[in-house]
Amino acid sequence: MAVPADRHRIACDLDRLLAERGMTLTELADRVGVTVVNLSVLKNDRAKAVRFSTLTAICDVLECTPGEILTVLPPPEDGTV
Repeated sequence: MAVPADRHRIACDLDRLLAERGMTLTELADRVGVTVVNLSVLKNDRAKAVRFSTLTAICDVLECTPGEILTVLPPPEDGTV
């Protein structure tokens, strides 16, 4: 059975990475070549998908790995997914 899209457990740590690098979301968007709106959707955990090319570009600009951007949260204690 598929997990409903609004109940995924992937969290984005883009805020932390940007702060550590002293970079704004606007600057990252310009350097990656995507809109601020698209990065905002990712940053605020509202994305339903991300292109590997976009993820690669973000990693290149931030000098990080996908695992530093995206984290899988533990399942809820009540067992629902």
